[in-house]
Amino acid sequence: MTISKNPNGTVKISSILLNILVCPLTGGALTLSRNKKELISKTGRLAFPVRDGIPIMIASEARNLTPAELKKLK
Repeated sequence: MTISKNPNGTVKISSILLNILVCPLTGGALTLSRNKKELISKTGRLAFPVRDGIPIMIASEARNLTPAELKKLK
């Protein structure tokens, strides 16, 4: 179970770890964003940052997804 940062600044999270992590508000699944610097909770409509390879799973640190972002996720 690893989290690493690629030279281009994107984050790589092992699939095992991604399957274990859940949204702290909804308990729903998370996905790694396309820019690979956030964990996305579709059900919570939130994006949790990944800083220095560490997922910040605190609700106050998450940002709300825009309606356009939510539409792309469906």
